[in-house]
Amino acid sequence: MAHSRSARKALRRSLTHRQRNKSVRTRLTTETRKFEKALERGDVAGARSQLSLMTKLLQRAADKGIMHANTAARRQARLCKQLEKAAKTAK
Repeated sequence: MAHSRSARKALRRSLTHRQRNKSVRTRLTTETRKFEKALERGDVAGARSQLSLMTKLLQRAADKGIMHANTAARRQARLCKQLEKAAKTAK
């Protein structure tokens, strides 16, 4: 257990940040799953709208430091690639 006041405060802050970061990561996972299910159904329009939401969430997570910026960009690129592939096969 922390002994000094500053260490106790740091512990409280880290627990708060951990909860917030976990909720953001969980939301990213959930929205990614929704995107993939839309692609499986062949709903390209739904997947496209889900992709715009995912882009916003990934950028926000990168800006807040929850995820590295390159990781967010890589995930976004992969999602775009999946959408393009699905759009080509749907035509």
